[in-house]
Amino acid sequence: MPEEPSALDGLPRLRRLAEVTELAAVVHPLYVRFSGGPDQDAAATSRDHESGCLLPGLSVNPMNPEPWWDRPVEHWVARQLCQYAHLMTPERFPWLLTGTVAGRGPDCEPLLVDVVPAASVDPAVVEEAGRLYREVFDAGDDGT
Repeated sequence: MPEEPSALDGLPRLRRLAEVTELAAVVHPLYVRFSGGPDQDAAATSRDHESGCLLPGLSVNPMNPEPWWDRPVEHWVARQLCQYAHLMTPERFPWLLTGTVAGRGPDCEPLLVDVVPAASVDPAVVEEAGRLYREVFDAGDDGT
């Protein structure tokens, strides 16, 4: 029996950090999510794991830098990919999307509705982002 078509079918699969950075430069707003993909997310209800509260949208990370960001866009993108890289498993992968912010989650992350998938991100990009992150940031420095 053939597999059901996926919402990611026909979308680009980004294989380099530079490709993700280029997309973030032209698509606003752009977000990243680590999950089983848009089809799985559409069939589930998002919950805050600690409280059990229903969330009004999908938890995402912004890929477009804030106006105060005075470093290369690639640094922002790498940092955002690394923030939730611990969620990546064989069943959960990074994908890029856009949509409407319906609220904020418990970590103040945007919660999206009216989601439109933009691309999938190869796990090798997260590894590349991790190398850049360690090279250009003082990871774990809290300023004290």
